[in-house]
Amino acid sequence: MPELSEHYDAIVIGAGAAGLFFAGEAAMRGVRVLAIDHARKLGEKIRISGGGRCNFTNIHAEPQNFISTNPKFAISALKGFGPRDFLARVEAAGIGWHEKKLGQLFCNDGAGRIIDLLVGACRVGGVDLRAGVTIENIRKSDAAFHLETTAGQFSAPQLIVATGGKSIPKLGATGFGYGVAERFGLRIIEPRAALVPLTFEGAFKEAARTLSGLSVKAGVTCPAPAPGKHAQKPPSFRDGLLFTHRGLSGPSVLQISSYWRESTPIEIDFLPDGDLFALLKERRAAAGGVQFQTALAEFLPRRLAQHLCALENWRGNLADWSDENLRSAAHALQCWKVTPSGSEGYRTAEVTLGGVDTDTLHSKTLEAKSVYGLYFIGEVVDVTGWLGGYNFQWAWASAFAAARAVAEKRGALA
Repeated sequence: MPELSEHYDAIVIGAGAAGLFFAGEAAMRGVRVLAIDHARKLGEKIRISGGGRCNFTNIHAEPQNFISTNPKFAISALKGFGPRDFLARVEAAGIGWHEKKLGQLFCNDGAGRIIDLLVGACRVGGVDLRAGVTIENIRKSDAAFHLETTAGQFSAPQLIVATGGKSIPKLGATGFGYGVAERFGLRIIEPRAALVPLTFEGAFKEAARTLSGLSVKAGVTCPAPAPGKHAQKPPSFRDGLLFTHRGLSGPSVLQISSYWRESTPIEIDFLPDGDLFALLKERRAAAGGVQFQTALAEFLPRRLAQHLCALENWRGNLADWSDENLRSAAHALQCWKVTPSGSEGYRTAEVTLGGVDTDTLHSKTLEAKSVYGLYFIGEVVDVTGWLGGYNFQWAWASAFAAARAVAEKRGALA
């Protein structure tokens, strides 16, 4: 005799940020929800985020802060549930928070408070939370989706995939959600590691290793846009740049990694808030007998100035430098081009770029256009935010849109 199936109004696969928030929101609207995850601990990626304090949103989040083959896709969900909407949930739960910079909001007492908020909402709504459950098969009949799992068989007329991407596999990240999408005929935009340190080979790798641990504010951009039908010139990110034993990291580099593509250079401005030529010219007028390297160290970290001068063979007193030579050196330092050999990959990537093609989903509901009752939310979708709380905001917004749609459909089916 086949095992009997437990039936729900909706099943969400993945109990991370998007999955848990969806479950709680849908349950609050009267939907009987089953939330399952193959990990034994729920929300572990939330727990380690933001250095353990969870950068749970960015108060300035707008559609232009997200990367997708369809830049307009995220507009509807983000308008439907914005940063202040989630902040209201945080404050209602009595969770202390603070703004660090650039609109980034963090918990005062640790990321565990956000997990408690999400799980607590699920408990209040009567969500059936199942951790450590592996899905062995998914099929669809006319009336429902049927899941065969290590915890038994489950069915529901609506299935929500919130499995995330491939980033940080040690926490259990896999490409499971992409497989579900392909199984039901949806296209996948090739996934790749994003918000990830960049690596180098050859002379620059040795230079980075020599300067490992050194941090400097820098402007970083890609001179050319990544390929795609909506290709646009990438923005320049002005933030910390960190030299590592393998290459470059820090916020500005992590940001540009989402736009960078193999075999193309990145461009670094080591003095993004100043005109280096004008500064060096002024210094020459005041003290022409000063060594060029010494003068440069007044505007850049000494170790960096020393290394760059050795690399370019810049020497002599400022008085010996013509305007043309000063301008050339200053331009090189404010438009420094280097070509990464790759990135550190999913092992250290904060998110996954690409995913379920937005052309196959309804932007207002996140439901698949070709499969009734099938939804994809969060990181598994081809919508990737900048560093600084944007990806959490996409998780909340996409989950909210789907929860509202699922509840409306349940009412219509009842």
